[in-house]
Amino acid sequence: MKITQLSAHAWQLTRFGLVNCYLVRESDGFTLIDTGIPGSANQILDAARRCGGQQGGYQICRILLTHAHGDHIGSLDRLAHLLGNAESAISRRDARLLPKPPTQDRSLDPGEPQCKIKGSLPGALTAPTHFVSDEELYGSLRCFATPGHTPGHFSFLDERDGTLYAGDALATVGGKNHISGWAPWFFPLPNFATWHRPTARASIQRLYEAISPETPIRRIAPGHGPVLEGGRDLLETALNEAAN
Repeated sequence: MKITQLSAHAWQLTRFGLVNCYLVRESDGFTLIDTGIPGSANQILDAARRCGGQQGGYQICRILLTHAHGDHIGSLDRLAHLLGNAESAISRRDARLLPKPPTQDRSLDPGEPQCKIKGSLPGALTAPTHFVSDEELYGSLRCFATPGHTPGHFSFLDERDGTLYAGDALATVGGKNHISGWAPWFFPLPNFATWHRPTARASIQRLYEAISPETPIRRIAPGHGPVLEGGRDLLETALNEAAN
């Protein structure tokens, strides 16, 4: 697992060059954003120990999920077991996709685009302890509903350093920023797994309008691809691409 420090508060953890999760330092320990693919738990815990510094005592206190796809919840159950009392958080909407079948609920709500929910949804045994809500401050992370890739997808902005943890709302494979549904031809998986492309674009448009100059975006940290330095210009470029 490759560990890349992004700021004084954050580290990117990458497996196979494509699948990212993130450690975000809080006053009481780390928030882990997403859990990667199955088999990542021990490497994530080792990364947390290494990133904790000489003070020690920095363990993962909460697991925060952008959405319920298998490459983001793959190590959730193992981590929850090993950590014992860590919080686990996801949106209430995507929490319906989190249980294992047959209790998993893939139904669509009235008013939602009536398109099949796509992507790997293996489910997990770990039940959420918290449901994030739009514009809630969860620890140091401002939560933004960014549906489209899944109905309940969320992104998170660390207002201390301007890092936007975009999950699969955005992908940067190839070094450019793309809205899911418009990922490049050589990495089409986000496109295949995106529930509703117009909603995905509308979410980034809303995000572009919601982020104020007082709490700017300074970098995009996606679920897949490198972290890109830059702000609203990166969102604008992705929006322009998706308009064509």
